[in-house]
Amino acid sequence: MHPVAPPAVPPSRRRSRSILAALLLVLAGLVVDTVAQTAATPGRAGAAPGGRAPAYWLVARDGGIFSFGGVGFYGSMGGVHLNQPVVGMAATHDSGGYWEVAADGGIFSFGDAGFYGSTGALHLNQPVVGMAPTPDGGGYWLVAADGGIFAFGDAGFHGSLGGVPQRWPVVSMTATPDGAGYWFTNANGGVTAFGDATYWGSAPQVLDQPVVAMTQAAGNGTFTASAFPSGTFGYDISNWQCGNEPPAPHTLGIVEVEGASFGTVNPCLAQEAAWAGGGLNLYVYLTYGGAPSSTDPACATSYAPTICNFGYSAAQDAFAKAQAAGVNTSVAWWLDVESDPSWSTDTQANAALVQGALQGLQAEGLNSVGIYASPGSWPGIVGNYQPAVPYWAADWGIDPAVTCGNIHTRWPGLPTGPVQIVQYSSPSSVFPLGGMDTAFDNDYAC
Repeated sequence: MHPVAPPAVPPSRRRSRSILAALLLVLAGLVVDTVAQTAATPGRAGAAPGGRAPAYWLVARDGGIFSFGGVGFYGSMGGVHLNQPVVGMAATHDSGGYWEVAADGGIFSFGDAGFYGSTGALHLNQPVVGMAPTPDGGGYWLVAADGGIFAFGDAGFHGSLGGVPQRWPVVSMTATPDGAGYWFTNANGGVTAFGDATYWGSAPQVLDQPVVAMTQAAGNGTFTASAFPSGTFGYDISNWQCGNEPPAPHTLGIVEVEGASFGTVNPCLAQEAAWAGGGLNLYVYLTYGGAPSSTDPACATSYAPTICNFGYSAAQDAFAKAQAAGVNTSVAWWLDVESDPSWSTDTQANAALVQGALQGLQAEGLNSVGIYASPGSWPGIVGNYQPAVPYWAADWGIDPAVTCGNIHTRWPGLPTGPVQIVQYSSPSSVFPLGGMDTAFDNDYAC
């Protein structure tokens, strides 16, 4: 396929929008042959720039364009032989043009949409599945099914999943309003955030039908993707509570799989998972080590490849052990990062281990993999590493509802995802609340 680059009118570079981005995931049970794209970004609800009515285009797999609502037709690839089918489109911010993107990354520009490059002449490991324009129309991103990202024009590269093993293919992407970040979603609704894109959560682990698309939207910053109702209580337990599980009632039930990387599996894992019931989450206590290789090619580019490999393999080992124990592994998982004496004095190496462990569980197709850590200990272990994943805070002796709202302000440098759970009391630091038994670790859902 040869890219089409018609003479382009220099795009207007006027756009000012300061909003909090949220995500909308679209689920469908049918194969979709056309892709809808709004013709203009609304300046206010129900209105388009210049007082025009919002409208839209549809694009077919053969590149044919269908215009609705009085929006202009600027050309199409309909009737032209394509090496690969068209899989998506995007509009310029002033509605004066649009791009079509094909599965091989070929770009076709129409109207005032500029041509800034393509992957049409490159060999791709996986096909391109979508694109997103920059706010000023001076560039665009292409995303492939393996999470690889290709940035053109003034689009910045903020990270990708290229080389990271994926159980589910990436199916869509969307960018933040300022163009300094973007999100991907895979077919199971697992969302990954890069740059200044805030991670707000992913779809439930088990879906009736696959996710097929996502889009950016204005939100109020409320996290709503937790497995637990906000304000509910529960416990986390390990092999130390074998045969002595906390009493009912409880909503949260977070259970240890193993107490060290490649350690012995919790002998009461199945029994404690049954105790947790529908509130089951699983966690792995991480310890430091190294391994020469793993099945994660992305570790090769890590600061400490052998340490990243160790984390990746340790996480996969824990997942396999949980499966072998017969427990439900399609739940939220947590990596327990505490001040263990095994950690290196090299915080970047420690961060590489945690990164590898996150990738090891995500490679199993898990939508929610987060970090448990004390806010005071986390920076001392991993330095300035701030993964965009959920956070389970160990913040004892404080009303957990307060911690949910202000811990990122009080403790900079934490994982940037939403605070989902607060461990607010333990036998060594008792904080009675909610009628819970303080002989155990007490947890609160944000």
